[in-house]
Amino acid sequence: MFNTTDSISTFARSCLHYALDRELPLKLSTKNTILKKYDGLFKDTFQEIYEKEFLEQYKAKGIDYEHRLIDDMVAQVLKGNGGLVWACKNYDGDVQSDIVAQGFGSLGLMTSVCVNEDGVMEAEAAHGTVTRHYRVWQKGGSTSTNPIASIFAWTRGLGHRAKIDGNEELALFTQTLEKAVITSCENGHYTKDLAILALDRWDVKENTDYLVTEAFMEKIDENFRQEWSKIMG
Repeated sequence: MFNTTDSISTFARSCLHYALDRELPLKLSTKNTILKKYDGLFKDTFQEIYEKEFLEQYKAKGIDYEHRLIDDMVAQVLKGNGGLVWACKNYDGDVQSDIVAQGFGSLGLMTSVCVNEDGVMEAEAAHGTVTRHYRVWQKGGSTSTNPIASIFAWTRGLGHRAKIDGNEELALFTQTLEKAVITSCENGHYTKDLAILALDRWDVKENTDYLVTEAFMEKIDENFRQEWSKIMG
């Protein structure tokens, strides 16, 4: 598998547009010291497009772009607090996104957004289908499956639709729903995976330390309705 200059250019513009839209600095990581030609092409293509097409826009937002060696970048991310967009080659991105997601929370918190160079966007949950939980549910058992990434996939997709259409009420709806999710977790209402992290122990108890899936979603719904009623008067 390999990339062409055209595909790298498309990737570069998508990353640069996304970071600009989020108003966050962009970092590209490669191993161009070893893969001098192939990774060097990524480095050179990103730099050229940044300087020709994005430099002034980035300056206006007070952000920047830079290339980092991937080993250095991994170390910086693991000891940092986020606040950046990290552009990775495919394999690097598959591995490092899961490390960051699990290391700083849960795969159930990780959103995934596919952005084309012309701004077309697709949002989805980054995790898989959680087959083990589904089999338990099929047999009539209760599960504590984290729905946050799926909820945020919808809010990010609808938020983008709101931006395109200039629909302020839809944008407010998505922001309020995301806030309701965060409020639920901050108030100690979450699923098992987050309870283990928050309480720093494995022996968490259902309904005492964490909620089953349906109860967690009901709590989110309750928080959303309370907040939405305040907004709508």
